Amino acid sequence: MEQRSLFGLSEHLERLSKIGDPLEVLEATVDFEYFRGWLVEGLGYGDGAKGGRPPFDPVSMFKALILQAQHNLSDAKMEFMIRDRLSWMRFLGFDLGGPTPDENTIRLFRNKLTETGALQRVMKAFDWQLQKKGYIPMSGQIVDASLVPAPKQRNTDAEKEAIKAGKTANEIWPNEPNKAAQKDTDARWTLKIGGKIRYRPDGTPLPQIALPVFGYKSHIAIDRRFGFIREGAVTSAAHADGRMLPKLVNTENTSSEVWADSAYRSQKNEKWLASKMLVSRIHRRKPAGKPMPQNIARANAAKSSIRAHVEHVFAHQKNRFGLFIRTIGLARAEAKLTLANIAYNFDRLIFHERAKARG
Repeated sequence: MEQRSLFGLSEHLERLSKIGDPLEVLEATVDFEYFRGWLVEGLGYGDGAKGGRPPFDPVSMFKALILQAQHNLSDAKMEFMIRDRLSWMRFLGFDLGGPTPDENTIRLFRNKLTETGALQRVMKAFDWQLQKKGYIPMSGQIVDASLVPAPKQRNTDAEKEAIKAGKTANEIWPNEPNKAAQKDTDARWTLKIGGKIRYRPDGTPLPQIALPVFGYKSHIAIDRRFGFIREGAVTSAAHADGRMLPKLVNTENTSSEVWADSAYRSQKNEKWLASKMLVSRIHRRKPAGKPMPQNIARANAAKSSIRAHVEHVFAHQKNRFGLFIRTIGLARAEAKLTLANIAYNFDRLIFHERAKARG
């Protein structure tokens, strides 16, 4: 009976491969072993001299974090899915009936990588891997930001003022440790202005819908030619977009052009770009109290056709990954969104490799 069961399992996996297992495509496209050194360094694993149960393979655990990011799963749900899906077990290298990571192991592994900054180093390492494959940043870079919601907080006016003053959750709720543990004092409220700005015949703008959003903001810079995320950062939702420009733009791109919407237009940013020998393609704002000049409107429209490529990145992450911050605190939100950026780059590499194979 055991031999028949093993034969049936093997046959089942073979059928999955014939149908087309996307994880096999991911495994064949991305060199996951390339990340082992950065993962081991970030985890600080010992030599095992002290004994104890050996940890799970760091590359397998990193793959698990990528799957978790792609499917927007909680740690508990991730534990279940690893045990439930044979294709996931095969991708992660776990044996049927063997030990698999539980939710605490997954959380601790991610937290360790977060604390040591290993996730950012892994993302940079993948960028090097991309350049070795010929995907060099070129044709300029596009910068943008997107709001990512988090569970809404219900606080009193006094508690809100304490949060704005920069106090920690333990300082605000010293006698309620359980409550403090569930309070996110890093996330913020902001208004999301929806839709394209449209103007009346006299040049005055039409009203736009404003929706309140609580959470964080994902800032990214992509290269125009291939669309990979080359730089990323995370802030509270209320953080000004323009202040992040110097942290996202780099000089590695073969082109000096930088595209962004009008939120990034400021004298300080223009001077900084000029000092780095970069060419600003940032949208210009409408003059206060005056209609938008036709030449500026046409220039902005031309820039929008290029800048729109970054919106495809956010659409991919939100529609396919279902971005939502379940964790508490800026550091963990940054880990979540960094993994989402890495997962997106993996998907983007598969897209380009398939296009290359088709000729």
